[in-house]
Amino acid sequence: MHIGNLNASIVHPREVLKSAILSNSASIIVAHNHPSNNCEPSPEDIEVTKRLIKAAEIIGITLMDHLILSTDSFKSLKELGYI
Repeated sequence: MHIGNLNASIVHPREVLKSAILSNSASIIVAHNHPSNNCEPSPEDIEVTKRLIKAAEIIGITLMDHLILSTDSFKSLKELGYI
């Protein structure tokens, strides 16, 4: 889990992938919320997703999806074509 402010959160692939490595996972789905209630992926969300895909591939883990959540909806970066 990462904690950020209303507009940003610092995400390190090593921290996101740590529990996947420790549990010998072959694939993962990551999710985070947008407190602003806007589920559209930001440029930063897309960049983080690309970094996670690359880092995960190096260690043999597949990033299956990245979900962005709000109070009453969500967006799938896979469905949007980013994965």
